[in-house]
Amino acid sequence: MRAVVCRDARLEVVDLPEPVPGPGQLLVEVRRCGICGSDLHARHHCDELAGVMDELGYDGMMRRSQAVVLGHEFCGEVVDRGPRTKGGPADGDLVVALPLLRGADGAVHPTGLSAAAAGGYAERLLVQAACAITVPNGLPPEVATLTEPLAVAWHAVRRGEVGKRQVAIVIGCGPVGLAVILLLKAQGVRRVVAADLSPGRRALAQRCGADVVVDPATASPYAAFPDAGHLTTAPDVLELAVGTQEKLVDAPIPTWGTWRAIDRLGIRPKAPVVFECVGVPGMIDAVVAGAPIWSRVVVVGVCMGEDRLRPTMAINKEVELRFVLGYTPLEFRDALHLLAEGRVDPSPLVTGTVGLDGVGTAFEALGDPETHAKVLVDPRSAATAP
Repeated sequence: MRAVVCRDARLEVVDLPEPVPGPGQLLVEVRRCGICGSDLHARHHCDELAGVMDELGYDGMMRRSQAVVLGHEFCGEVVDRGPRTKGGPADGDLVVALPLLRGADGAVHPTGLSAAAAGGYAERLLVQAACAITVPNGLPPEVATLTEPLAVAWHAVRRGEVGKRQVAIVIGCGPVGLAVILLLKAQGVRRVVAADLSPGRRALAQRCGADVVVDPATASPYAAFPDAGHLTTAPDVLELAVGTQEKLVDAPIPTWGTWRAIDRLGIRPKAPVVFECVGVPGMIDAVVAGAPIWSRVVVVGVCMGEDRLRPTMAINKEVELRFVLGYTPLEFRDALHLLAEGRVDPSPLVTGTVGLDGVGTAFEALGDPETHAKVLVDPRSAATAP
């Protein structure tokens, strides 16, 4: 079986033994597999990620010295099943699956990010039958394979708890940021701001439905809606506190009773929800410094190395930081159905397709934000460039 392995940051097409499904597993012939930003990061920074996972009690994360088949955004056809594997998708079904595989040791490993669970940059791969979902409504594989990145965005949007009347600000319009924009608009959020240094990605953000698109080098994304009523400075907050108290003292109603009613009703100053989708050192601190007071910041971008944050800035602005990872099985299923029911059009995300021989070229192309956003791998294709 042909596959692309990553070892010592090098990508190479090799012949591997045919995967044999064990109990509870399906053998899937890959139709498409997306190249994720996590794959680009893992190629060079997997040892740092493995060190973090070691601290969390998991020692199976890929390391630089290992030969690993990347790829966790896949869609394929069931061609065989392991012994005593009952139920689930039938042979011939087109499926997507949670990228988790129970190994022979009984432990669960992340597909495409562990030497114990080969990913989708290959002709075939193993998936856990319990984690596989049949693709509905005749959804083509090039769309169904976007279930996984859409699920990541769906989880982030749900954790952001954005009200339809709130302002949502997406910093970084790579594939994850674009998917967040799609899901925000699918949720009915009326004011979505997208910010990216790349003109090409700003254009994609518009196609995904962003209401305002900003070049952060020339304008602040946090000022895109000046009528939003957001507070941005310490004097604003101090004036709000004293000014409100002065009005309540002068009003013909009990001051503290009014305050208590305001508190019970959950009335708060207006603030946006900011999605940090860049994942490079310095971005979280920059977002905290730039965002309005009382903002909720959802950290979606994965910064592989160490970073620095000024707690005093976050404290004085009472910024809420929420870090998100992955998705739940239900969110994964719901992302698939959002695609299958036509509630989300992901076509702006996909900018190219390659065969296995073109994966290395695609990785290099994805380093230029003006060239590509999401590139898919089609193991049947002979294309060597996206």
